[in-house]
Amino acid sequence: MAVFFTSDTHFGDARRIRIDKRPFKTIAEHDAGLIARWNAIVGPDDEVYHLGDFAVTMDATAVERWLAALNGRKHLIIGNNDSPAVTASSAWASISYYAELVLDGRLVVLCHYPFRTWHLSTKGSIDLHGHSHGKLKELPRQYDVGIDVFDYRPVTLAEILASRRRGRKAVSAKPVNKSRVKKKSRAAKKTAKPTKRPAKSAKKPAKKRR
Repeated sequence: MAVFFTSDTHFGDARRIRIDKRPFKTIAEHDAGLIARWNAIVGPDDEVYHLGDFAVTMDATAVERWLAALNGRKHLIIGNNDSPAVTASSAWASISYYAELVLDGRLVVLCHYPFRTWHLSTKGSIDLHGHSHGKLKELPRQYDVGIDVFDYRPVTLAEILASRRRGRKAVSAKPVNKSRVKKKSRAAKKTAKPTKRPAKSAKKPAKKRR
């Protein structure tokens, strides 16, 4: 059994083709393409955490059709566009706004929205989120798992951690140019004037008292 993550599929939402420049001509092609890419890697016994905005529709029948077509045991982390038609489906193995799980020895924090900071963020935990469609400058150990970031398909934690497509890299200090430092130090030695130490004055002999 493998564990996958994804977000922002936006089934039924034709706007995303234009806004996110998704490589599909029609919404029907879009939805069918996402299902095909999902099922190409997710097996019936795999777990998939969908981090919100599964579909944009009030049509419960359409939601059930999409969920039935997708492989795996599916968990929903609710997004801002998930209507009651999405959240009321019994096809979800679990539904929540927030979740934490330990995977491959790491604490993984799940929410549709990216956090500024999160549980044990300074202790190596990972923040997985959606919502921003790959447009957010991210913090270290923070990853957008939306389909617009990962080739329109779910991904494993190993793929997420190995990915180079990061919204933002950890801020680091600019590297010091050692050659320039050496040149400056040599120049400073040449131009520096030697300081003369004051001559020690000879001590005068004490006068004898008469």
